[in-house]
Amino acid sequence: METVDQVRQAGVSSYIRRSVRMTVGQQRVWETNWPQLGRKLEELPAGEVDLAGWFGREAPVVLEIGSGMGEGTSQLARQAPEVNHLAAEVYPAGLGQLMLWVEKYELDNVRLLHGDALDFLRDHVRPDTLAGVRVFFPDPWPKKRHHKRRLITAPFVKLLATRLQPGGRLHLATDWQDYADDMLSICAAEPLLTNEYEGWAPRPDWRPVTKFESRAHAEGRHCRDLMFTKSAT
Repeated sequence: METVDQVRQAGVSSYIRRSVRMTVGQQRVWETNWPQLGRKLEELPAGEVDLAGWFGREAPVVLEIGSGMGEGTSQLARQAPEVNHLAAEVYPAGLGQLMLWVEKYELDNVRLLHGDALDFLRDHVRPDTLAGVRVFFPDPWPKKRHHKRRLITAPFVKLLATRLQPGGRLHLATDWQDYADDMLSICAAEPLLTNEYEGWAPRPDWRPVTKFESRAHAEGRHCRDLMFTKSAT
């Protein structure tokens, strides 16, 4: 797909590589719960993923790109049991921790993808499928010479917009002012999307406060949310 190729040419992926070792608890839950809850991107068969079959039910699907250690994802899944929550993350430790939260809260509406969300969206999700996409606090790449590595670019937002169903929501959040400004400009320029507000969205009470947001507040940075909806026509 052209949009993903453009993102790739810019050297962008939905993650940066880090080595994080799993704890004993995370390893245990990976061994016991991964076969039911998780899929590795490289092991998916070619073509569209049967999301309803994976979750075991028909329900709106919200994709979270970069679920981190999963506490926020688990809270969102608890708040909205009627929604299928798909968490995409590249770090096994984060997915293992999310499975611990799933186990603790006995959640049956969470599934996990290990791999790059860009490739998943391009190769395994048909257009007009997702009820929502969330990207909370992506790596800000604060140095100006690294801005080209940022995830939220026009080609990537175009890809996200094509995968949203009409009326589906793209929800972004960041604590870096210049990145927030870029996000707003990029999303506003995407013809498939409409801003639900005239500018920034008010911070929703239902979005859990993550460690990234807590750190941002402690360091004096203001967090901003953006909510765009895919047009019905």
